[in-house]
Amino acid sequence: MIKPQLSEKVQELIRKARIVSFATWQNTHPAAAIQLFQAADDQGRYLTDEDCQQLQNLVPDTAELILVTEMLRDRVNDIVDEARAEVLKTFPHITQPSGGLYPPERAEACWRDFWHFLRCITYGIAGGHTDYTSAEGLHYMQLLYQELQVPLDAMVVGLAGIKTASLQRVEPQQQEMLAPYFDHLIKQLKQFQN
Repeated sequence: MIKPQLSEKVQELIRKARIVSFATWQNTHPAAAIQLFQAADDQGRYLTDEDCQQLQNLVPDTAELILVTEMLRDRVNDIVDEARAEVLKTFPHITQPSGGLYPPERAEACWRDFWHFLRCITYGIAGGHTDYTSAEGLHYMQLLYQELQVPLDAMVVGLAGIKTASLQRVEPQQQEMLAPYFDHLIKQLKQFQN
């Protein structure tokens, strides 16, 4: 099957829709730590075990948060599967013809976004910053979602599902500490609907 070709406009929006920013982290993190985060984001990947070890050495008081980050990274597929199930339960016809995530390539792109949402959230957690997003990057992401007619209500449900699935995997006393990292991105995405 031939994949639909993305327009130049969409390709440009994808390049600009970088939702993470480490610009405000200079007061809490040495340049070497920020470079580790930036390299992971530039490559669109989760922090590696080596990254996490270096971050613990550079910023020792984030050790507990880094352990959570590693656990979420290691369970990302299960977390995304649970979020996907929540979307499909809430919107049972969304992947069928005339649904917002049809044809299957649209649904796959959505699930891939869930994977990336959790990746961005883990950067915030590992860095101890709930303000890990870029206003400019989010603006371009909103334009991208408008251009592609992404069903925002489903994306918000999916992001809430990522939060629920993630928090179920941590100790009860950690849930309250971690919830704001998820809530931050959920709030940003909800603003796309306004």
